[in-house]
Amino acid sequence: MTGADRSGAGPGRSGRLRAVAAVLGTEAGDLPGSAVPLLLAPLAGQPLIEHSVAAFEAAPQVDEILVVVPPALAGRVRQLLAAGGYRKVSRVIEGGPVRAESARRAIGALAEADGILLIHDAARPLLSQRVIADCVTALGTHRAVCAAVPAADTMVKVEKDLITERPPRDRLRRRQTPQGFRLPVIRRGYQLARADPAFEPADDCGIVLRYLPEVPVALVPGSEQSFPVTGPADISLAALMITKTLAGRDAEDSS
Repeated sequence: MTGADRSGAGPGRSGRLRAVAAVLGTEAGDLPGSAVPLLLAPLAGQPLIEHSVAAFEAAPQVDEILVVVPPALAGRVRQLLAAGGYRKVSRVIEGGPVRAESARRAIGALAEADGILLIHDAARPLLSQRVIADCVTALGTHRAVCAAVPAADTMVKVEKDLITERPPRDRLRRRQTPQGFRLPVIRRGYQLARADPAFEPADDCGIVLRYLPEVPVALVPGSEQSFPVTGPADISLAALMITKTLAGRDAEDSS
Protein backbone atom coordinates (compact mmCIF):
# COMPACT_ATOMS: atom_id res chain seq x y z
CA MET A 1 0.00 0.00 0.00
CA THR A 2 1.08 3.65 0.10
CA GLY A 3 2.70 3.25 3.49
CA ALA A 4 3.72 0.49 5.87
CA ASP A 5 0.91 -1.33 7.63
CA ARG A 6 1.05 0.54 10.91
CA SER A 7 -2.23 -0.70 12.42
CA GLY A 8 -1.65 -1.74 16.01
CA ALA A 9 1.25 0.62 16.60
CA GLY A 10 1.69 2.33 19.93
CA PRO A 11 1.09 5.93 21.00
CA GLY A 12 1.32 8.71 18.44
CA ARG A 13 3.75 11.56 18.41
CA SER A 14 4.66 13.15 21.75
CA GLY A 15 3.20 10.18 23.65
CA ARG A 16 -0.41 11.13 22.90
CA LEU A 17 -3.05 8.64 21.86
CA ARG A 18 -2.79 7.62 18.23
CA ALA A 19 -5.46 9.12 16.03
CA VAL A 20 -6.72 7.12 13.05
CA ALA A 21 -9.08 8.45 10.39
CA ALA A 22 -11.38 6.07 8.52
CA VAL A 23 -12.67 7.51 5.24
CA LEU A 24 -15.85 5.65 4.26
CA GLY A 25 -16.77 5.67 0.59
CA THR A 26 -19.06 2.67 0.32
CA GLU A 27 -22.32 4.64 0.19
CA ALA A 28 -21.27 7.20 -2.40
CA GLY A 29 -22.80 5.25 -5.31
CA ASP A 30 -22.64 6.42 -8.91
CA LEU A 31 -22.60 9.96 -10.25
CA PRO A 32 -26.02 10.56 -11.85
CA GLY A 33 -25.78 11.00 -15.58
CA SER A 34 -22.23 9.66 -15.72
CA ALA A 35 -20.47 6.31 -16.01
CA VAL A 36 -17.92 7.48 -13.43
CA PRO A 37 -18.42 6.34 -9.81
CA LEU A 38 -19.01 9.30 -7.51
CA LEU A 39 -15.86 8.51 -5.49
CA LEU A 40 -13.76 8.96 -8.62
CA ALA A 41 -15.66 11.94 -10.05
CA PRO A 42 -13.30 14.85 -10.83
CA LEU A 43 -13.50 17.73 -8.38
CA ALA A 44 -11.11 20.67 -8.82
CA GLY A 45 -8.51 18.47 -10.50
CA GLN A 46 -8.70 15.53 -8.09
CA PRO A 47 -11.03 12.53 -7.69
CA LEU A 48 -13.60 13.26 -5.01
CA ILE A 49 -12.30 10.68 -2.52
CA GLU A 50 -8.83 12.16 -2.66
CA HIS A 51 -10.00 15.42 -1.06
CA SER A 52 -10.92 13.77 2.26
CA VAL A 53 -7.74 11.68 2.27
CA ALA A 54 -5.64 14.77 1.56
CA ALA A 55 -7.30 16.64 4.44
CA PHE A 56 -6.38 13.94 6.95
CA GLU A 57 -2.91 13.58 5.40
CA ALA A 58 -2.32 17.28 6.07
CA ALA A 59 -3.66 17.16 9.65
CA PRO A 60 -0.81 16.91 12.18
CA GLN A 61 -3.22 15.39 14.71
CA VAL A 62 -3.83 12.29 12.53
CA ASP A 63 -1.34 9.41 12.47
CA GLU A 64 -2.97 6.90 10.14
CA ILE A 65 -5.67 6.74 7.47
CA LEU A 66 -7.87 3.79 6.54
CA VAL A 67 -9.91 4.04 3.34
CA VAL A 68 -13.03 1.88 2.95
CA VAL A 69 -14.52 1.53 -0.52
CA PRO A 70 -16.78 -0.80 -2.50
CA PRO A 71 -14.95 -4.03 -3.45
CA ALA A 72 -15.28 -3.23 -7.15
CA LEU A 73 -13.31 0.02 -6.68
CA ALA A 74 -10.66 -1.16 -4.22
CA GLY A 75 -7.97 -1.81 -6.84
CA ARG A 76 -8.46 1.51 -8.60
CA VAL A 77 -8.45 3.45 -5.33
CA ARG A 78 -5.27 1.69 -4.18
CA GLN A 79 -3.54 2.74 -7.39
CA LEU A 80 -4.88 6.28 -7.12
CA LEU A 81 -3.69 6.79 -3.55
CA ALA A 82 -0.35 5.11 -4.18
CA ALA A 83 0.24 7.53 -7.05
CA GLY A 84 -0.72 10.41 -4.75
CA GLY A 85 2.02 9.48 -2.25
CA TYR A 86 -0.18 9.55 0.85
CA ARG A 87 2.19 8.34 3.55
CA LYS A 88 -0.47 7.98 6.25
CA VAL A 89 -2.70 5.62 4.26
CA SER A 90 -2.01 2.17 5.71
CA ARG A 91 -4.59 0.22 3.74
CA VAL A 92 -7.63 0.31 1.48
CA ILE A 93 -10.35 -1.95 2.87
CA GLU A 94 -13.21 -3.54 0.97
CA GLY A 95 -16.39 -2.29 2.62
CA GLY A 96 -19.73 -3.91 3.26
CA PRO A 97 -23.20 -3.44 1.80
CA VAL A 98 -24.19 -0.80 4.39
CA ARG A 99 -22.28 2.00 6.12
CA ALA A 100 -22.34 0.32 9.54
CA GLU A 101 -20.64 -2.78 8.16
CA SER A 102 -17.97 -0.66 6.48
CA ALA A 103 -17.28 1.18 9.74
CA ARG A 104 -17.15 -2.14 11.60
CA ARG A 105 -14.51 -3.42 9.17
CA ALA A 106 -12.42 -0.31 9.72
CA ILE A 107 -12.64 -0.78 13.48
CA GLY A 108 -11.68 -4.43 13.08
CA ALA A 109 -8.52 -3.41 11.22
CA LEU A 110 -7.19 -1.67 14.35
CA ALA A 111 -5.45 -3.82 16.93
CA GLU A 112 -4.60 -1.22 19.58
CA ALA A 113 -6.50 -1.26 22.87
CA ASP A 114 -7.02 2.49 23.00
CA GLY A 115 -6.73 5.45 20.71
CA ILE A 116 -8.86 7.86 18.71
CA LEU A 117 -10.90 6.97 15.65
CA LEU A 118 -12.39 9.63 13.37
CA ILE A 119 -14.98 8.24 10.95
CA HIS A 120 -15.64 10.45 7.95
CA ASP A 121 -17.89 10.16 4.90
CA ALA A 122 -15.91 10.49 1.66
CA ALA A 123 -18.94 12.20 0.11
CA ARG A 124 -18.10 15.26 2.26
CA PRO A 125 -14.89 16.38 0.52
CA LEU A 126 -14.65 19.92 1.95
CA LEU A 127 -13.29 18.89 5.32
CA SER A 128 -11.50 21.67 7.18
CA GLN A 129 -8.38 21.37 9.30
CA ARG A 130 -10.18 23.24 12.06
CA VAL A 131 -12.90 20.60 12.33
CA ILE A 132 -10.35 17.77 12.42
CA ALA A 133 -8.33 19.51 15.12
CA ASP A 134 -11.43 20.31 17.18
CA CYS A 135 -12.61 16.69 17.06
CA VAL A 136 -9.26 15.34 18.23
CA THR A 137 -9.02 17.97 20.97
CA ALA A 138 -12.55 17.22 22.19
CA LEU A 139 -11.68 13.54 22.48
CA GLY A 140 -9.15 14.47 25.12
CA THR A 141 -12.05 15.04 27.52
CA HIS A 142 -14.95 13.18 25.84
CA ARG A 143 -15.32 9.62 24.63
CA ALA A 144 -17.57 10.39 21.65
CA VAL A 145 -17.99 13.53 19.54
CA CYS A 146 -19.90 14.57 16.45
CA ALA A 147 -19.39 17.51 14.12
CA ALA A 148 -22.66 19.36 13.61
CA VAL A 149 -24.05 22.71 12.50
CA PRO A 150 -27.21 24.54 13.62
CA ALA A 151 -30.42 23.77 11.76
CA ALA A 152 -31.21 26.66 9.42
CA ASP A 153 -34.84 25.71 8.81
CA THR A 154 -37.67 25.22 11.23
CA MET A 155 -38.20 21.47 11.60
CA VAL A 156 -41.45 19.67 12.35
CA LYS A 157 -42.41 16.11 13.28
CA VAL A 158 -45.21 14.51 11.34
CA GLU A 159 -47.45 11.47 11.45
CA LYS A 160 -49.60 10.53 8.46
CA ASP A 161 -48.78 13.87 6.81
CA LEU A 162 -49.96 15.86 9.84
CA ILE A 163 -47.66 18.02 11.95
CA THR A 164 -47.51 16.68 15.48
CA GLU A 165 -44.67 18.72 16.97
CA ARG A 166 -42.45 21.70 16.26
CA PRO A 167 -39.18 21.19 18.16
CA PRO A 168 -37.35 24.41 19.13
CA ARG A 169 -34.86 25.16 16.38
CA ASP A 170 -32.14 26.16 18.84
CA ARG A 171 -32.08 22.55 20.06
CA LEU A 172 -31.63 21.04 16.59
CA ARG A 173 -28.40 20.40 14.71
CA ARG A 174 -27.50 18.94 11.34
CA ARG A 175 -25.19 16.00 11.87
CA GLN A 176 -21.97 15.92 9.85
CA THR A 177 -18.75 13.97 9.91
CA PRO A 178 -16.18 13.33 11.24
CA GLN A 179 -17.70 11.49 14.14
CA GLY A 180 -14.96 10.70 16.64
CA PHE A 181 -14.55 8.16 19.40
CA ARG A 182 -12.19 6.67 21.87
CA LEU A 183 -11.55 3.31 20.31
CA PRO A 184 -12.87 1.11 23.16
CA VAL A 185 -16.20 2.94 23.04
CA ILE A 186 -16.93 2.56 19.34
CA ARG A 187 -15.56 -0.99 19.30
CA ARG A 188 -17.93 -1.98 22.11
CA GLY A 189 -20.83 -0.18 20.46
CA TYR A 190 -20.39 -2.17 17.28
CA GLN A 191 -20.00 -5.43 19.21
CA LEU A 192 -23.38 -4.82 20.86
CA ALA A 193 -24.97 -3.76 17.59
CA ARG A 194 -23.78 -6.88 15.81
CA ALA A 195 -25.20 -9.07 18.56
CA ASP A 196 -28.62 -7.40 18.32
CA PRO A 197 -30.92 -9.26 15.88
CA ALA A 198 -33.13 -6.16 15.71
CA PHE A 199 -30.25 -3.85 14.73
CA GLU A 200 -31.05 -1.32 12.04
CA PRO A 201 -28.17 0.42 10.23
CA ALA A 202 -27.32 3.75 11.82
CA ASP A 203 -24.51 6.24 11.84
CA ASP A 204 -21.74 5.77 14.38
CA CYS A 205 -22.99 8.23 17.00
CA GLY A 206 -26.43 6.64 16.64
CA ILE A 207 -24.91 3.30 17.60
CA VAL A 208 -23.32 4.81 20.70
CA LEU A 209 -26.57 6.54 21.67
CA ARG A 210 -28.53 3.31 21.33
CA TYR A 211 -26.16 0.73 22.81
CA LEU A 212 -24.03 2.83 25.17
CA PRO A 213 -26.48 5.46 26.46
CA GLU A 214 -24.21 6.13 29.44
CA VAL A 215 -21.62 7.64 27.06
CA PRO A 216 -22.40 11.30 26.28
CA VAL A 217 -21.84 12.41 22.68
CA ALA A 218 -20.35 15.91 22.63
CA LEU A 219 -20.90 18.34 19.76
CA VAL A 220 -18.06 19.91 17.84
CA PRO A 221 -18.88 22.89 15.59
CA GLY A 222 -18.95 21.67 12.00
CA SER A 223 -18.75 23.70 8.81
CA GLU A 224 -21.42 24.88 6.40
CA GLN A 225 -19.04 23.96 3.58
CA SER A 226 -18.99 20.30 4.62
CA PHE A 227 -22.09 19.26 2.72
CA PRO A 228 -22.56 15.83 1.10
CA VAL A 229 -21.83 15.64 -2.61
CA THR A 230 -24.48 13.52 -4.31
CA GLY A 231 -24.69 14.78 -7.88
CA PRO A 232 -23.35 17.14 -10.57
CA ALA A 233 -24.82 20.28 -8.96
CA ASP A 234 -23.00 19.50 -5.70
CA ILE A 235 -19.76 18.89 -7.62
CA SER A 236 -20.08 22.33 -9.24
CA LEU A 237 -20.80 24.03 -5.91
CA ALA A 238 -17.88 22.28 -4.18
CA ALA A 239 -15.54 23.25 -7.03
CA LEU A 240 -16.66 26.87 -6.72
CA MET A 241 -15.97 26.85 -2.97
CA ILE A 242 -12.51 25.36 -3.51
CA THR A 243 -11.73 28.02 -6.13
CA LYS A 244 -12.81 30.81 -3.77
CA THR A 245 -10.76 29.35 -0.91
CA LEU A 246 -7.63 29.11 -3.07
CA ALA A 247 -8.17 32.65 -4.38
CA GLY A 248 -8.43 33.91 -0.82
CA ARG A 249 -5.16 32.21 0.12
CA ASP A 250 -3.41 33.66 -2.92
CA ALA A 251 -4.64 37.13 -1.96
CA GLU A 252 -3.29 36.69 1.58
CA ASP A 253 0.08 35.47 0.30
CA SER A 254 0.45 38.46 -2.02
CA SER A 255 -0.50 41.05 0.60
